[in-house]
Amino acid sequence: MQKTFIKNLALLLALNLLIKPFWVFGIEREVQEVVRTENYGLYFALFNFSFLLNIILDFGITNFNNKNIAQNNHLITKHFSSILGLKLLLGVAFMVITMLAGLMLGYSGKALYLLAFMGFNQFLAFMIMYLRSNLAGLHLFATDSIISVLDRSLMILFCGILLWGNILDTPFTIETFVYTQTFSYFITTLITLIIVVRKAKFKALKWNFPFFVLILKKSLPFAILVLLMTFYNRVDAVMLERMLPDGALESGIYAAAYRVLDSANMFSFLFAGLLLPMFARMIRFKESVEALVKLAFTILITPSVVVVVAALFYNYELMDLLYAEHISESAHVFSIIMGCFIATSLTYIFGTLLTANGNLLQLNIMASSGMVLNLLLNFFLIPHFKAIGAAYSSLCTQSITALLQIYLAQRIFKFRFNKRLMIRLTLFIGLVFSLAFLSRELFSNWIYGAFFLLIAGGLSSFAIGLLHVKSIFRILKYG
Repeated sequence: MQKTFIKNLALLLALNLLIKPFWVFGIEREVQEVVRTENYGLYFALFNFSFLLNIILDFGITNFNNKNIAQNNHLITKHFSSILGLKLLLGVAFMVITMLAGLMLGYSGKALYLLAFMGFNQFLAFMIMYLRSNLAGLHLFATDSIISVLDRSLMILFCGILLWGNILDTPFTIETFVYTQTFSYFITTLITLIIVVRKAKFKALKWNFPFFVLILKKSLPFAILVLLMTFYNRVDAVMLERMLPDGALESGIYAAAYRVLDSANMFSFLFAGLLLPMFARMIRFKESVEALVKLAFTILITPSVVVVVAALFYNYELMDLLYAEHISESAHVFSIIMGCFIATSLTYIFGTLLTANGNLLQLNIMASSGMVLNLLLNFFLIPHFKAIGAAYSSLCTQSITALLQIYLAQRIFKFRFNKRLMIRLTLFIGLVFSLAFLSRELFSNWIYGAFFLLIAGGLSSFAIGLLHVKSIFRILKYG
């Protein structure tokens, strides 16, 4: 399983490193510059608002299905026809409730129009995620890897033509940006559906309402967990936009900093997508997961620490490189919010392990505590510190919930305390900070300094034995 993990992780990383950074720093950044910070801030708040209601759209079915198919491959033929019908019904319910909730929050006109399209985009995005869960459950990781970047690849193509192709008679607007996403999601959904239909030997939709109720009951704990974690991950931008007189502007400043974190989190999320079916199958057959957890931890924590330290030392320079407006404000938010990257990376390992083991009650208690903490912090900090307050709230919540998940995993799986690993990790963190100070002193050009820090930080993880090249090659060769 370690061999499978390493090989498919390499493929996933290669594809995503080619596509997603260009989407975030090329297309999304350019869109924010073209439509201006305030318009993008409204889009960002609406996007996060529509994301908050995804419990209705997915109801935990994707994670339940991923775990279920990984442990029982034969069930895809039996379940797919019915679950697909259920997803369509949930999509209709999601659209109706999203629009009603938007009206209740006071959205109207342009905002409500955008919300309708963005809600439909969420439906398509979560349909793709459900279809991909079948591919991951069947361990078709190569196909899943290609699908994982297809929607963004299409968006880059279409947005690139519209932004730089000089084919529009009118300026590029935030509405145009949303339309290109809709078209890209639709094509990706159609292609993925065709692939899964063939694997599932699909014949026709089954409107089996007793089965719908059964699936919803089984996936309810997953749904609650997704809702709670989504809430404390996404509510910051919505609260900024709704609570402050200049909320759209503050949300745009927050979005500028958050974009880099979101991009980094995409790569952590890849680990979860691979680990969930692997953990589920290993647990089913009573295999020890400790070695795979350690491998995933060491591979993910190394770049997380280096990236966070680089963001702390070069926050202003990075924001100045990416944007033309509100540089100082975005840089301050960025230096705080990037600390969440380490916490979310740990969550994608230990939270995924607990999900695969079925510890949903403990996870839901943890997530509900995180949601309450995040709301309280936001209500107190946002009026006083605006986007900076939202960043501190997110960092505090993410860090505490990540530590709780590590504690739960250690108690449930009885992992041995690896003293040698912790010593090396502590040395590594200290060494990366030292390299950061050194990079500021050695290089007058910050780009050279940041590049030096990233390369030297990565190499130092091998030098002190946190990562081992021989071990990785041995896994690839012998499994």
